[in-house]
Amino acid sequence: MLVETDRIIPITRLQKELTQTVRELSETGEAVYILKNNNMEAVMVPFSEYEYLINLEEMFEYYEINDMIKSRIQNYNANNSVAWEQIKE
Repeated sequence: MLVETDRIIPITRLQKELTQTVRELSETGEAVYILKNNNMEAVMVPFSEYEYLINLEEMFEYYEINDMIKSRIQNYNANNSVAWEQIKE
């Protein structure tokens, strides 16, 4: 993954310039990459991008559930079903 060096900020500088960084983030829509001890530690993204990523994650979960249902339904045999009344007893 390529990251623009002008979008990388050490965490100590971020602490001093948080308000300005958040303002720039909302204006430009470009992520800010946060360094801690010279290692990439975190990424700040605009809220709209965060929402998009959360929706993608949810969609992938639905696909996984769909795949599980499809695989389980192949082995389903209605004759092995137990009536709800029997379960309640």
